[in-house]
Amino acid sequence: MRCAKILWCGFLVAVGAALMLSDGTAGEKKNPATTPMNRDIGRHKEFLAIAKKGGVEIVFLGDSITQGWGNNKVWQKHYVPLKAANFGIGGDQTGHVLWRITEGGELDSITPKVAVVMIGTNNSGRDSAEQIAEGITLIVKTIHKKTPNTKVLLLGVFPRGKDAGTPIRAKLAKINDIISKLDDGGKTVKYLDIGEKFLSSDGSLSKEVMPDALHLSGKGYEIWAEAINPTLQGLLK
Repeated sequence: MRCAKILWCGFLVAVGAALMLSDGTAGEKKNPATTPMNRDIGRHKEFLAIAKKGGVEIVFLGDSITQGWGNNKVWQKHYVPLKAANFGIGGDQTGHVLWRITEGGELDSITPKVAVVMIGTNNSGRDSAEQIAEGITLIVKTIHKKTPNTKVLLLGVFPRGKDAGTPIRAKLAKINDIISKLDDGGKTVKYLDIGEKFLSSDGSLSKEVMPDALHLSGKGYEIWAEAINPTLQGLLK
């Protein structure tokens, strides 16, 4: 009987431990979109070198869509004169950006006037809209914690998929609806949804703007620049 009691107690302890997560809360799942994920790769190291040189007035944070600015003609025309830096990495999820601006130290050596943030599409296959929005919210809060005087130009997640009315379009719209509430009139955060500017009249994405219905063409980047520049200029004042 005593042996049975010991085994039963051990079972209960094991079950309790399984239910307890790293944050100490029983029965609640940790949000993967708010969990920093190591991104210590070559491109990240390049960002650290850029930051160490200083002089960055605007930083673009994001995934491959941001990385795609590269050093193209649109970037040269609009953002080189503004002393902007492109800190986009292909494949990044919210967790990667969180790691890059915390443990990764990408904001440790710079105090940009504005951070342009567009992230979340790479989370969409795994995480719920609410989880992704929470990850984006944490990124915004972390930027302000690291560099309190930096204003955030928060962009709605761009549409993806050729056709309108799909589940992924609905999911992204839900994310954008949630994060839009972070806007405080530009005092610290200005939210801007420019997704419609990429769409045809029927809501589809043309190959001329997004060849693979996700990543932008040169024309797409020109649309992006023209859509955000008036707001960006206002935040820089």
